[in-house]
Amino acid sequence: VNEGVFEELILDEQTIAEMQRAWAAFQDAAQTREAAGEAVYAAIFEAASSVRTFFKTPRAVMAMRLMSGLNQLTGVLGDPAALKGAVETLGFQHLDFDV
Repeated sequence: VNEGVFEELILDEQTIAEMQRAWAAFQDAAQTREAAGEAVYAAIFEAASSVRTFFKTPRAVMAMRLMSGLNQLTGVLGDPAALKGAVETLGFQHLDFDV
């Protein structure tokens, strides 16, 4: 990993398939998209409670946004240019946060 350059991430097909299967399994286990989003949201706060102050939007809305973002990223794992674009977009949306 070269921290000085933001290059396209090229994953092999097996890795992509496993990541997408794991993501699908997580969503299936949660039973609803809302429950899955809530689980991700809770895990973030458990791991880094200091970021809680950055979340001003209602929890349910943020949970759905997290799910949308993660779904987008897992959906484009096989397209390095699209993945880079999606990550850049998410990064730019978070530039105002001092983390």
